[in-house]
Amino acid sequence: MVEAEPSKTESPKRTATPRSTQKKPKKPQAPGLLVSVALAFVAGVLGAALYVNFMPQTAKNKIEESKQVTLQENSATIDLVKKVGPSVVSINTSSTVQSFFGEQQQKGAGTGVIVSSDGLVLTNKHVVEGASTVTVTNTEGKQYEGKILALDPANDIAFVKVEATGLPAAELGDSDAVEVGQRAIAIGNALGEYDNTVTTGVISGKRRPVQAADGAGNSETLTNLFQTDAAINPGNSGGPLLNIDGQVIGINTAVAGGTAQNIGFAIPINQVKGALDSVKTRGQIIRPYIGVRYLMLSETFAERNQLPVKDGALLRGDDDTLAILPGSPGAKAGLREGDIIIKVNGDAVNRDNPLQNVIARFKPGDEVTLTIFRDGKEQTVKLKLEEAPQTTE
Repeated sequence: MVEAEPSKTESPKRTATPRSTQKKPKKPQAPGLLVSVALAFVAGVLGAALYVNFMPQTAKNKIEESKQVTLQENSATIDLVKKVGPSVVSINTSSTVQSFFGEQQQKGAGTGVIVSSDGLVLTNKHVVEGASTVTVTNTEGKQYEGKILALDPANDIAFVKVEATGLPAAELGDSDAVEVGQRAIAIGNALGEYDNTVTTGVISGKRRPVQAADGAGNSETLTNLFQTDAAINPGNSGGPLLNIDGQVIGINTAVAGGTAQNIGFAIPINQVKGALDSVKTRGQIIRPYIGVRYLMLSETFAERNQLPVKDGALLRGDDDTLAILPGSPGAKAGLREGDIIIKVNGDAVNRDNPLQNVIARFKPGDEVTLTIFRDGKEQTVKLKLEEAPQTTE
């Protein structure tokens, strides 16, 4: 949702009024003063010239090195845009909505990135969800009819298929290796009008939770996101966030509204890789699961209930659902109600990095080590992930 900035009113210019309008006779200037000023000016010019000509070599070297670094950074950005640009596509959608005047066609626009040469395009779920038609346009202006292949129920990602071969697929990076402060480049269909718009910045933060809304009353809680100051404009949704090597490290998904300045968010690409693999091999998103019902702890909840740890996933059922589903990987591994999962393969589980997101990085069949808190002490449990039932989100 684009929020207009509040209008600003310029303060009226103030005109300074002189204290007296009476003209005073000019005093004759002394010739010596004029000569001194002229000599001082000449000396200053000569001094500046001598400093430039006789500047220490180390200072000259530093200036040249600074220029070289700037040129290298610019060249690297230009090169990666040439490399990745052809993999970035514009997505336009049309959907039928009911209104007071009956059925109407609603248009939408976003961005996608080609992730396989046979026409698989990765984008945001909110870009294509509910669309009756999807049109994918590459940088050369060629249009393809897109088919929505899969929508991720647990994340804001979707896969669209176009009938084409030999397409330029983007290279995926390792989002776990991303550090705060490193360069970040976004490419997208800004405002649904300016395709392949490039913006640059840095990774401003990691593991950010946000409540994303689309302006139509729909909202979704997203966690573990990258924050970047590379401008993410409406229409950039679904486009890639890149590192300086031209690798996709995230999928742009949301911006902060209100008075925020350049605060955008992207889904780390490692959270997408498992879904991508399953779509390539099975044509649908197959997610791994443990088969447990849990509550993410907060410090307040932990203190109120006198729990031994303040972060983690507390396994707890309710009147309708058991904490551990019978026959699930969790049941086979011996998990119990009341266990608190605090780590998965050494990665901390907390409100910024909830259990669902941690597990989504793996594939069915992977074996993981859970660190749990039980009976007043930490324990480790080996668990083999299985395929989540399609009816379970």
